[in-house]
Amino acid sequence: MAGRNHLPPPNALKIREVSSTRAPYPSHHNHHALIEEDRYRHRSGPIPVSAGRYHPAVIDERIVIQHREIQTLLGDNQRLAATHVALKQELAAAQQEISHLSAAAASVKAERDAQVREVYERSLKMEAEVRSIDALNAELAQVRADVQKLSASRQELAAQLQTINTDLSVSRSELKEVQAVKDGIENMRKELQRGRAAIEYEKKTHSNNLEQSEAMGKNMMAMAHEVEKLRAELANAEKRARAAAAAAAAANPSPVVHAYAASYGNSDMGYGGSFYHDPYAMHQRTGDPLCLGVGLFLRWGSEFCDNIKDEVTTITGVL
Repeated sequence: MAGRNHLPPPNALKIREVSSTRAPYPSHHNHHALIEEDRYRHRSGPIPVSAGRYHPAVIDERIVIQHREIQTLLGDNQRLAATHVALKQELAAAQQEISHLSAAAASVKAERDAQVREVYERSLKMEAEVRSIDALNAELAQVRADVQKLSASRQELAAQLQTINTDLSVSRSELKEVQAVKDGIENMRKELQRGRAAIEYEKKTHSNNLEQSEAMGKNMMAMAHEVEKLRAELANAEKRARAAAAAAAAANPSPVVHAYAASYGNSDMGYGGSFYHDPYAMHQRTGDPLCLGVGLFLRWGSEFCDNIKDEVTTITGVL
């Protein structure tokens, strides 16, 4: 992954081509001899005598093979060196890329941490909102219960209001009746006031009539005394006139004097016994106003007193 964006060095292909075109390895027995030779070569000291028993052609062949192997090893060494350099370059590029990736990973981690922190904060906020929603749900349930209670109370109040309206309608009808009764009572009160006023007026009138009747009675008694006095005076005057007439007739016997003397006993004249016999007669002489006034007063005064007595009796019975 680290070296996917890096190309191998240009000599790497040549090294691979050389390695692919090199001579094949010797056979098994030759390889075994070379191993033995190498083992003896690395040892200190001279080569054993037994090594000289080989044929010079074989030795030359071996030398050629060894030279070839040396060349191959040199090519492999160069190839490995180039590969090592390329690997170092790839390693440096990989390390640089790793540093970039580490920085990117750090930034990504920071971003991821920020996102995780933000998600965590959001989750905390959502948990708080869920708790608040739970509280709101509880409050909503309580509000619904309160609404149900208020609905029941409203229904009860509506029923009570209906009852009150019914009672109010009944009370209004009764109030109308009461108003009619009040009107009747007020009319009766007015009638009673008018009756009381009429009674007071009748009482005042009765008292005034009593006072007037008493005053008139007193006046009538005084007038009766005056009438009696006048009658007595008239009787005395008639007696004196008769005596004077008799004396005059005796002294002068003339027919005029006899006619004048005879007129005292005539019922058709204004003077004489006829006046005392029927004082209320309307055929008395009109020329004597005193006698006419006294007769009228005695006649109509008694009737007025009787009428007043009847009215007083009626008012007393009403009271």
